[in-house]
Amino acid sequence: MQSVGETEPLVPPTKSPGSGAPSVVGLAKALGQNALATFPPEAFEEDVMTRRFFGRRRIILNRPAAIQHILIDNPGNYRRTTPTMRMLLPLLGRGLLLSDGEDWKHQRRTVAPAFAPRTVPIIARHVAQASRALIGKLATQGERPVDLRAEMQFLALDIAGRAMFSLAMDRHGAEMRELITLYAERLGRPSLLDFLLPAVLPSPRDFARRRFRRQWMGLIGQIIEERREIAPEAASGDLFDLLAAEAPPDRLVEQVATMITAGHETTAVALFWAFYLLAITPGVQERIAKEAATLNFGPDGAAEVLPNLMFTRAVVQETLRLYPPAFTLVRQARCADDAGGVAIPAGGIVFISPWVLHRHRRLWPEPERFDPARFLPGAPTPDRFAYLPFGIGPRVCIGAQFALTEATLVLAAMVQTFHIERASSEPVVPIAIVTTQPDHPPLFRLRARRT
Repeated sequence: MQSVGETEPLVPPTKSPGSGAPSVVGLAKALGQNALATFPPEAFEEDVMTRRFFGRRRIILNRPAAIQHILIDNPGNYRRTTPTMRMLLPLLGRGLLLSDGEDWKHQRRTVAPAFAPRTVPIIARHVAQASRALIGKLATQGERPVDLRAEMQFLALDIAGRAMFSLAMDRHGAEMRELITLYAERLGRPSLLDFLLPAVLPSPRDFARRRFRRQWMGLIGQIIEERREIAPEAASGDLFDLLAAEAPPDRLVEQVATMITAGHETTAVALFWAFYLLAITPGVQERIAKEAATLNFGPDGAAEVLPNLMFTRAVVQETLRLYPPAFTLVRQARCADDAGGVAIPAGGIVFISPWVLHRHRRLWPEPERFDPARFLPGAPTPDRFAYLPFGIGPRVCIGAQFALTEATLVLAAMVQTFHIERASSEPVVPIAIVTTQPDHPPLFRLRARRT
């Protein structure tokens, strides 16, 4: 397989605890600062790693057969952990992502029609409209440094609001982004007590999370009321109509919170990392520019150009391999189990980490190398349990095609218009809190391409 453009190794400068077992307190501290640093070097070589963590077995699984068993064959035996629920519940509520059992099945059935393949042209139109507005704004700024992390957050939020709920998010976008950022930087970080205390006992940080939850869900409730005022002919058939027809008012707020938050944050961070990679691999960027040069990214043509963006989509997929927004899946076994030959004790904590899987040396050739050719036609197909940017099995991300469509169109339209460069050479370190984020928002320069 030939590499495309400049494909320098991109090993993230995360600081690992090393091969020796760290102290429990040290591991908990690392989880609160950057969860990526808790994966020891051996995790990228071995198919199973086991350590003790607060009296329970902590098992990092990279064995495809074990992952298949847990996520597809026997998912009912594995639940989300108490720390996970503490950190995500205030932001998402018990919407589709955090619901379980029959409640989850009902929500999934309700939401599924809004993400069916037939909706791709509608999604593409919304993406094209929002992208055109952003590109027009950026074009007026000349070559002044741009924070593409922030721009992608607002863009993805606008697309999620318009596509799923027929809402323009300009009125509330800044407040929503401020709250989400505040939560990720402070309350979304686990503390030692988050791991030590049982679910029935709140940690000191939980009281602040409850205050956040009231403010956040209050804002979502306000947005819902504004959505109800939209004339039916202007919004008929969107995701809100499906949810409102099925959910009681209190659950509706949580479902909308899940869809807006999960529907934009992961795509925004994936787009940021894609621009970061393109800025340091100009040969890859130029190939996207060539692919996109003659295509029409207007609202009427966006859906039709998607099949012509094969290389751009491969860049998105390779970005999701190196920088998966959902960096790990953590589950706790309800009962003892045998997962592909791996003994899982009752209460054992299982880590299935896309961050580790996607960089595993036994599963990928030169895993630290940015090489979109991995995902072009004719390339060897990766093991289906070695590439999990959207999960797999019954709980695979329902918005996967939405996200891929959005990221592919935005990336191509931006590169068709601009040369994208870093404004400084300061290293960018990935950190994992709620998603895989940059440690700081680096600035970029956008130079208009000649037409």
